[in-house]
Amino acid sequence: MWNPLLDASIPIGDQVDSIETVIVPRARDLGGFEVRRALPSAQRQMVGPFIFFDQMGPAEFLTGQGIDVRPHPHIGLGTVTYLMRGRLHHRDSLGTDQWIEPGAVNWMLAGQGITHSERTDGPARQAPLSMFGLQTWLALPKDREEDQAGFLHLGREALPELQGEGKEVRLILGHAWGEEVPLAMPSEVFYADARLAPGAAIPLPDDHEDRGVYVLDGDVTCAGQVFEAGRMLVFRPGDRVSVRAGDRGARLMLLGGATMDGPRFIWWNFVASSREKIDAAREAWRAGDWQHGRFRLPPSDDGEFIPAPER
Repeated sequence: MWNPLLDASIPIGDQVDSIETVIVPRARDLGGFEVRRALPSAQRQMVGPFIFFDQMGPAEFLTGQGIDVRPHPHIGLGTVTYLMRGRLHHRDSLGTDQWIEPGAVNWMLAGQGITHSERTDGPARQAPLSMFGLQTWLALPKDREEDQAGFLHLGREALPELQGEGKEVRLILGHAWGEEVPLAMPSEVFYADARLAPGAAIPLPDDHEDRGVYVLDGDVTCAGQVFEAGRMLVFRPGDRVSVRAGDRGARLMLLGGATMDGPRFIWWNFVASSREKIDAAREAWRAGDWQHGRFRLPPSDDGEFIPAPER
C-alpha cells in the first residue's frame, strides 16, 4: 500500500495532498496529571518556530493538591503557557511574579538564559482546582539566541478577537486574518485559539509558510477525513486550506509561521543551534553559582531547584 508520507509527490487529489503530516501526541502520566506531547515528534521537529507543544490535562485537583514545577533553566527559546481552565503562579529570575490565567498570554523570552517556576500555590490550593492548558516553546532564530531574557504579560482584553459565521477566534501571538497581537516576536509566527460551532469552517492564514492545527475538543473534517481531539495536522506550504467542525463543534489551536533557519538541538529544557551552546548551558546550571554564574534563581522562589539530568 502506498504511503503518502514516503512520497508526497504522487497526487491523490489536491485536498488530500494539502495534509503533509498527522501527529498523534505521546501521552504520559505525571501522577494523575496527563500530558500529551505533539512536538517534537518523529515526523516533525517544528511547525514554524514551534518546537515544543504540550497539552496539560484536563485534570482535577483536590483541595491542597496541585502543580509544583520547581525552578529550572531555559536557553534559546520563548515560552507561552496558555490556559483554558485553572491558574498557575509564574516566578522567574528577572523578578517576575505573575499569575497565569485563562485567555492571557505570558511570553517568556529565555535567550541566553532564564530560570522560572510554575506552581499552583497559596490561594489556588484552598479549594478544588480544574486545570487545562497548553505549553509551547518557540525556537529562536540563530541571531536571537543570545538575546537578554525578558517577560511580558498580556491580558485577554489586549488580544484581537474575531467572530462570525459560527467562529470565535482569539489571536494569541503574531499576525493572521488581518489582525496582529501587540507583542514583538523574534520571528514570523501565528498562534490562535478557535471555537467552531457545528458545521462551521475556518481557513488557515495563507501568508505563513508553515501551518498546523491541533484539535483540542470535538472533531474536524479536512481533505475528506475526520480528525478527533488529540491530533495535530500539518499542511503543505502554499495550499489554501480550511477545516470544518463536525456535529459536536470543535475547539482548535492554529499555529505556524516562517520555517526556522535550520534544525535545533534539544537537551532537557535547552534549545540551541549547536551542541556547544547546549553543553555550556548544562555546565553552567550544574555549577550552581547563583550569585555570579550564568543562571539565577527566582528571588521569591529560591529555596529549591531541579537538578540537571545525568544524561
